[in-house]
Amino acid sequence: MPEDLSIRVRSELYKKKMRQKELAEILGISNAYLSDIINGRKDGPKAQEHVKHIRKILNI
Repeated sequence: MPEDLSIRVRSELYKKKMRQKELAEILGISNAYLSDIINGRKDGPKAQEHVKHIRKILNI
């Protein structure tokens, strides 16, 4: 799943002409933490909540 999520997030960010940093700001988290979530390095309960928000924001 992390690989699939990272590909989909990057694809949607590109389509929306949005940077990862902008998504992190919307979520209220650091860009580094967002990168860890997207790449599967963080997968705890809090990270999963962020994944839900990411999917909602990017419609994936």
